Amino acid sequence: MASLKTSILGIEFENPFLLASAPPTALIESIDKAFEMGWGGAVLKTITPDDLEMIEASPRYTVMKEKGKVIGFQNIELLSHKTIQYWCDGIRYLKEKHPTKVIIASIMSPVDRKCWHNLVHKLNETPIDAYELNFSCPHGMPEKGIGMAIGTTTEISTLITGWVKDVATKPVFVKLTPNVTDITRISKAVERANADGFSAINTVQGFMGINLDTLEPNLCVDGYTTYGGCSGEIVRPIGLRCVAQIRQHSNLPILGMGGITNWQDAVQYLAVGSDAVQICTEVMINGYGIINGLKSGLQNYLEGKGFNNISELKDIAVKKITSHEKLNKKYHLYPSVDRDKCVSCGKCVKICSESEHQALGLYDNNRVVSLDIEKCVGCSLCSHVCPKEAIKMCS
Repeated sequence: MASLKTSILGIEFENPFLLASAPPTALIESIDKAFEMGWGGAVLKTITPDDLEMIEASPRYTVMKEKGKVIGFQNIELLSHKTIQYWCDGIRYLKEKHPTKVIIASIMSPVDRKCWHNLVHKLNETPIDAYELNFSCPHGMPEKGIGMAIGTTTEISTLITGWVKDVATKPVFVKLTPNVTDITRISKAVERANADGFSAINTVQGFMGINLDTLEPNLCVDGYTTYGGCSGEIVRPIGLRCVAQIRQHSNLPILGMGGITNWQDAVQYLAVGSDAVQICTEVMINGYGIINGLKSGLQNYLEGKGFNNISELKDIAVKKITSHEKLNKKYHLYPSVDRDKCVSCGKCVKICSESEHQALGLYDNNRVVSLDIEKCVGCSLCSHVCPKEAIKMCS
């Protein structure tokens, strides 16, 4: 059988599935339950100095649905409301009960060396496996000069990473924000400051629309809203892009996340450079029990592909990502229509005509799709809009 075990920075993972730092890791008893159900580890909901004020809003979640399924999630929730002592005691309890599980402490503090050092010194006394520096929360915290306000600047990110590395006794992952023009600018900076690895990505700052009846925000707090962190499968393309870009510039371990809903998504993250993955939104929607399908699905996939472990899958796809300039411009595909599937709806003809090229037409009393090969540029749009999937791109 293919193994789901992996080793990252000397930390042994029984499987690559971790709970991300979020509401599902806000309570010790909840993490205990998740471990019992088979999760490989958990990143604790972000721990802060006890005197850092956090007052939550209500409501603080909204979603985007497609055919009844949640495909997007927005939140304006803040960080852990538990004391540092609560977490220190809880970490010891969890490690004693679940010695094979990975526990990573997510931490955040004001931009003050002493505050960061005090936080790390206390957690150093616990059996945590690693730290995750939350430089990326996109709501509430940036207004206090922390969270994403740190992770969008190389100077402050570098400074704090150095502070933590000065005193941390366990590996340090930096959780990066996608809300920058170039995520590698930050990743390179914290790597120079001796970060041991990356977590990518945190939520994407966004605005999940308005109610057309009331013309108020979908996430409405007494008539008002704020920009929040968007997650769920709608952000997966952004997360994959960020992980791939980081991997193309660094060999440090990456804990990938963003829109992972099933084992197939996890495979994609591993193939573009992740060493393990973190999941939050799908757990908030469907519960800890999704771990069974994640593990069995990944294991079956590995065995079907002839892989012995997840390390053999890692980085395969990222090697195939290059610049536009380097793409083979002589490579050309053309649409081929399966006449058994085609219902002569004409949608492909209409879309091709109205999207620049006018390479498709209908003949034989509008029953058969024709191609003007001289006009076709091989863009593939027709194959994507066909409602019957009757068009394939061929050489």
